[in-house]
Amino acid sequence: MEKRANILVVEDERIVARNTKRILEGLGYIVPAVAFTGKEAVQEAENFNPDLVLMDIVLEGEMTGIEAAEEIRNRFGIPVIYLTAYSDKETLQQAKKSKPHGYLLKPFKDNELHAAIETTLYKREMEKKLEESEQRFRSLFENSPDGVCSFDLEGNFLTGNSMYHRSIAFISLCH
Repeated sequence: MEKRANILVVEDERIVARNTKRILEGLGYIVPAVAFTGKEAVQEAENFNPDLVLMDIVLEGEMTGIEAAEEIRNRFGIPVIYLTAYSDKETLQQAKKSKPHGYLLKPFKDNELHAAIETTLYKREMEKKLEESEQRFRSLFENSPDGVCSFDLEGNFLTGNSMYHRSIAFISLCH
């Protein structure tokens, strides 16, 4: 059986929050919590470590949804999709800086929300696999018993592993 994704809903309008939770549960997702402020969103993200956050941009309290999304992404690496009624240029520019995985305008259709969630979850899974692959490569590179280095097309040195640097140091000692 496929794992059901946990989705944190962050929405300051309680009726909209309840409706969004109902839609998500109807689509087969788990909603471990609903947050109404940016501060609550960060706390709930820490408590539940959801797979995804659906974030309104305008929230109660001092912290905006954009600020909360940035903190959640930076601290926990959890992807965020904005669900907002705001589509003006300034809001969109601010939102883009927080590197969201999606931006849906309210009112949204259930199938649009479902598609945005599924593509975000898939993209996040692929990002995790890429990160794991990069870590394996980095480990092989750094722990190789041979000196390994790379140069760009102009012949400029880019990087070398520790064995490469040891061998260069040894060669320069011998001369």
